[in-house]
Amino acid sequence: MLSTRDNERLTRVGPGTPMGELMRRYWQPVLVSHELPHPDCDPLRLRILGEDLVAFRDTSGRVGLMSEWCPHRLTSLWLGRNEENGIRCVYHGWKFDVDGTCVDMPNEPEQYDFSRKVRITAYPTVEIGGIIWTYMGPKEQTPPEPSFEFTRQPQTHRHASKVIEECNWLQALEGGIDSVHSSFLHRKFGTGGAGGLDGLRAKATASKLDVEPTDYGYRYGSVRPLPGEDANYVRTYHYVMPHVQIRAAQLNNDGSWFKFKIAGHHWVPMDDETTMVWNWFYTLDEPLTQAERDELATGNGPDDVDQTTWRSLRNPRNNWLIDRETQRTDTFTGIKGINAQDRAVQEAMKPIVDRSQEHLGQTDRAVIIARKMLLEAVRMVEDGGTPRGANDAYYHIRAIEEVLPGSVRWQDALMQKMYVGAA
Repeated sequence: MLSTRDNERLTRVGPGTPMGELMRRYWQPVLVSHELPHPDCDPLRLRILGEDLVAFRDTSGRVGLMSEWCPHRLTSLWLGRNEENGIRCVYHGWKFDVDGTCVDMPNEPEQYDFSRKVRITAYPTVEIGGIIWTYMGPKEQTPPEPSFEFTRQPQTHRHASKVIEECNWLQALEGGIDSVHSSFLHRKFGTGGAGGLDGLRAKATASKLDVEPTDYGYRYGSVRPLPGEDANYVRTYHYVMPHVQIRAAQLNNDGSWFKFKIAGHHWVPMDDETTMVWNWFYTLDEPLTQAERDELATGNGPDDVDQTTWRSLRNPRNNWLIDRETQRTDTFTGIKGINAQDRAVQEAMKPIVDRSQEHLGQTDRAVIIARKMLLEAVRMVEDGGTPRGANDAYYHIRAIEEVLPGSVRWQDALMQKMYVGAA
């Protein structure tokens, strides 16, 4: 369990809160690049860490991200004109460049112009891997630019999507770093789920977790003894502070062979009760086909998630469109789509779960240790230090899963494969 006080410290993310200040020490993914498709395109509204922001791509192609509210009379800059390397408020014409500098104040006579004294809160951005990222913390504490392995793959080998989840970021993260739940929540009955390594999760449901702290968070192995065999199904993960999970999986191409892929999530807090879930995956060998992209996006693609609002068709107001007959005969949940299944159980906890009421076991070790690391990082920031993961230590990690002989330690067999370029 977690005390009520610590639960508050970990879940509240607005400006000035302990977790909010920690979150602002990391680069956050905020937009898919194609949401701002060309210079001087329409601006976008977004909400992150409890702040209302507006994003635009200026005439030179640079991305601006700033407070939505014009500092003159506090109307929305989303209504503004994106023109000539700046966004101009439609109320009185004040104009701001991507750095937040007021560059024009046309409603004031020249002798009364005070534009040089006016700035709007603006955050730096970078575009990497088809995603626009921002850093919202102290300039002098800016970490190295984001560089996950998926961002370094060609567009043909990677895919990213996002969806709004209607609950606090922490219960979404904890669902992601909980390996054993996939043996139940995502199980498919019959032959449809029996192939490859995915089927092993239904065959071996009990797991022993080995969690090993690192400079970026931790790595861990979920070790599942296979019934009737002297072998273990081992699935390794990485947790990258504060809200990133990297996991291995096999993509079933045609029912007869499997393509290796690596997947993961960023769970970015929009506010205390809403999370933007980023879902990404990539291959290291052959490009992804459109059929594979569609398969992996099931429950998270255009047929299930509005690609403008990022709201899910399956949500608490319609009980996630659960089909009880499908639950009886085909899937464990009766809810379509792995990501939708995750969101259902996490949203059903209500917006912020009361962790003081929990009863945790051995298979919750990854969750328990993540909480301890987050509380440690909060204290580190409060004391003026640099938190774990605000560095480039995660640049070279990847996740692996394999079936190993029962006598073989996963650390001995898989460690080199978990780090790009390991000797």
